[in-house]
This record gives sequence, C-alpha cells and structure tokens, in this order.
Amino acid sequence: MLEVEAKFAVPDTSRIRARLNRQGVRMTRRQQERDVYYNAPHRDFGETDEALRVRYDDTGVTVTYKAPKIRVGSAKAREEFNLAVASGETLEEILSRLGFRRAATVSKVREFYEKGEVTVTLDDVEGLGTFIEIEILTEVGTEDAAERIGAVAKGLGVDGPPIYTSYLEMLLSKQR
Repeated sequence: MLEVEAKFAVPDTSRIRARLNRQGVRMTRRQQERDVYYNAPHRDFGETDEALRVRYDDTGVTVTYKAPKIRVGSAKAREEFNLAVASGETLEEILSRLGFRRAATVSKVREFYEKGEVTVTLDDVEGLGTFIEIEILTEVGTEDAAERIGAVAKGLGVDGPPIYTSYLEMLLSKQR
C-alpha cells in the first residue's frame, strides 16, 4: 500500500476546520499520538530515508515501517507497513536488545476528517506547531492521487509550499 500525502504548515487550524465544516466534512476522531522512532544498528535510516516507528495512541499500539519517500508532484508517496502489537513496551525492549536505538519521540494531537477516500488531519505537534496533512492510500495511480490532494488543499484554502520532510526530520533538525 502506498501512502500519498501533502503536508502544509498552517498558522491557524480553526480556519481550515471551519471550511471543512462548511463542506459538510465532520471530524471522525481526535486523539493524542506519541511516536517513538528507532534507528537500525546495521544502517542509518536518516541516510536511507526509512522510518521505524512505534505509535501509542487512543486505539492501542502500532509498529510501522516506512520505505523511502518518492516525490509525486506537490505530494510525497511512500510504501508503508503497519502491524498492531499487544505491548509497545515489550516491542521496544525487543528492539533495544536487537541493537535498535531510539532516535526521537514526536508527540501530537491529531484531528481526523474523512472526505471520501481522502483523509485530512489537523495536527498540533509538540515543539513544531500546527499542520494539515492530506492523504490518500492507494495501490496505484500516485499522480492521480497527488492531483486530488492538490484539489482538496485548494478547496480548503491551503496555500504555501508543501513540506516534504517528516515531523521526525523537522524535530531532529530543530534540535541540532
């Protein structure tokens, strides 16, 4: 499965929230997420543009592997694999014993809005600010997905350049 998404910094999520409501799009859920990122002992995920994440949220714990990013128009795409786990603490202990090292933790409050096959999230990321992400999961047609994401962004009045870096990359860059 490919995740195609565009991310934009937004100074005020209330304006976008109001536009979503005017379009009849309602929030489906709001949750706190704590993402613990790991780096491998045998290669540097920062150099290979991969990510290994353990996510703790209101629904449970998920481990995610993200392949390197591919630029698609004004969006980015990457292959992603997710697996629910019973115990994040046990998984993190296993990763540690295998030589994986914690890279950083990203905490955010995220609001989800579903608009057909498009997921819009409004994110308040600790230490970074507020953002909108517009995402489509697809097996094929990344160019088409990127065009649809661009149309949704325009319809929500989102302007400015898309951000191709992840929250993890932004946080690590800010810490340097």
